[in-house]
Amino acid sequence: MEMLRKMAYSTKVDLRKLRPMILKRIEKRAQAYPVRAMVPVAKEVLLARNVLINGVSTLLNYVPLMACKFCPEIYIGEQGHLIQTCWGYKHRAKNRVHEWVKGGLNDILVPVETFHLNNMFQTVITHNQRFDFDRIPAVVELCWQAGADPHDENLNSTSSNLEAANGNVPETKSLSPNDLTSIANKTVTAWETLRSGVEKLLLVYPVKVCKYCSEVHVGPSGNKARLCGVFKYESWKGTHFWMKANVDNLVPPKIVWSQRPQDPPILVNEGKAFYGRIPAVLDLCTKAGVAVPAKYNCMMKVKGLSGPANHRFGRSIIESDLSKQP
Repeated sequence: MEMLRKMAYSTKVDLRKLRPMILKRIEKRAQAYPVRAMVPVAKEVLLARNVLINGVSTLLNYVPLMACKFCPEIYIGEQGHLIQTCWGYKHRAKNRVHEWVKGGLNDILVPVETFHLNNMFQTVITHNQRFDFDRIPAVVELCWQAGADPHDENLNSTSSNLEAANGNVPETKSLSPNDLTSIANKTVTAWETLRSGVEKLLLVYPVKVCKYCSEVHVGPSGNKARLCGVFKYESWKGTHFWMKANVDNLVPPKIVWSQRPQDPPILVNEGKAFYGRIPAVLDLCTKAGVAVPAKYNCMMKVKGLSGPANHRFGRSIIESDLSKQP
């Protein structure tokens, strides 16, 4: 066995002779795409994405959203929490209390862009070619490569980048609580449909993500653009380190702290081990009166404690003392 291994390593392979055969195999593979059975899934994903964007935009007119000034943390509610999880800029101390400002659409639905290709098996994009290709949302690119019609207005009415909203939410007419609940229900359904559809497409279509930054590439071999933002890996000269992508890389869930009925009005740092967490889109919908799917109950810690007993006892003593003061 050891002899066979040595013979295999000692065999010289002329890559120049293999290149035509490799290119021919790639060309034949490209003819198998798009997979017909996945075209309805791609269309369903784009429709769900449109409903999701419109639903979140509408709900943000009625439900307040706070975003940290120094890190990506967000919170759904009138006031931000007091949990010390801000890691801020490099020159700031870690584990600080967040400084809250008003948030927008991009804080919940984080834009993830990628290069738009005519087909996923075309020539790899070099660093000098990075400005020759358009940048579009990664989910949209995946669906187009999966056979969705890029010229269908019903599918792509809101397929432009979320950054076009510039964090602003369009004004809508006044809605009743029942209308908001209905919109929230549709938004939850769209969120689940979007993520499940993307997960199905990723089983068929190759998508890469950089191991050290958020760059995504729809195709079998990632681009060659030297744009990786992790400067400590300078030996790579800024090139990405590609690995297989999952649904969270294309549709970031943006996990937030969720306030339950048993929690205090403002979440404090001492109880962070007891509080529940949930994707921001679903937390937004719960504030509009919708119950999220049961699979998130464990993550939300629905029936869990609100904090350590000694903390609650000490808090009640302080509140009682303050109430007695003139």
